[in-house]
Parts: sequence; structure tokens; C-alpha cells
Amino acid sequence: MRRANRYTPAVPRNALLFLAGAVWIGVGTMLLLLASAWLAQSPGVHTYVLVGAGVVLALIAHHFGFLRIVDRNVGRILAKDGKRCVFSFVPWRSYLLIAGMMGMGMALRHSAIPKHYLAVLYIGMGLALLLSSVRYIRVFAGEIRGRPAA
Repeated sequence: MRRANRYTPAVPRNALLFLAGAVWIGVGTMLLLLASAWLAQSPGVHTYVLVGAGVVLALIAHHFGFLRIVDRNVGRILAKDGKRCVFSFVPWRSYLLIAGMMGMGMALRHSAIPKHYLAVLYIGMGLALLLSSVRYIRVFAGEIRGRPAA
């Protein structure tokens, strides 16, 4: 065993599945809370129309984008035996994408775009993350029970 491996925070694969689902739930919840606060501060806006647009965006992003990412991550995690680094619930290249998305989110929040319009994007991404995290949690539950989730 290499010396560096002794200090790597390693966890079993079911913990990686749980951690991935928990992170997606946390980020999705944060985005939805920001969006709801922005909509609450804009009383003269057609809130239902904006929320509806956000939900439609969420369903599209969930089905055509995030589920593929989740399936790829789940397949990669389940293919590994033994303990793995706690940060390996996503591939290292995804951390670059995450950093870019965080930067873009910060730039949008500080832009001149009205917050109630940004709320549509935040509802879409937040709800898509929450919906997609269900697959992580379902596979995690199957791993805990000792049988794979379908």
C-alpha cells in the first residue's frame, strides 16, 4: 500500500451513492430556496407562469440531461469493489464542470437580469437535481438491502 493511500478518506460504494444523492438534494434545495425567495420579493410578477416554466425546464433537464449523468455515475460507482476515495462519487472532470457552473451561477446572480426571471432557471435546475437524486437514493437503498435496484 502506497503511503498516500493510507491518508485517503476511503468509503464503501454504498456511501458514495448516498453522498452523491445527498449532494444533489442539498444543491437542488438551495437553488429552489433562492428561487422562491426571489419570487416572494417580486409581488407584481406572474408567479405561477414563472414557476410553471421552471417546472417544464426541470422535467426536460431531468429527463434528457441529468438522468444520463446519474446513470453514468451509478454505473461507475457500482463497477468498483472495495473502498474508494470519498470524493470519487463524481469523476474528476466533473469537478471542473461543477466549478464552471458555480461561477456561472454567481455571475448570473450579480448580473442585471431581474431575479424573477433567474428564478425560472434556478427552479429548473434545482428541481431537476432533486428529481434525479431519487435514482441515487433508490440504488443506495437497493445496495443496503443487498439487491440491486431496477
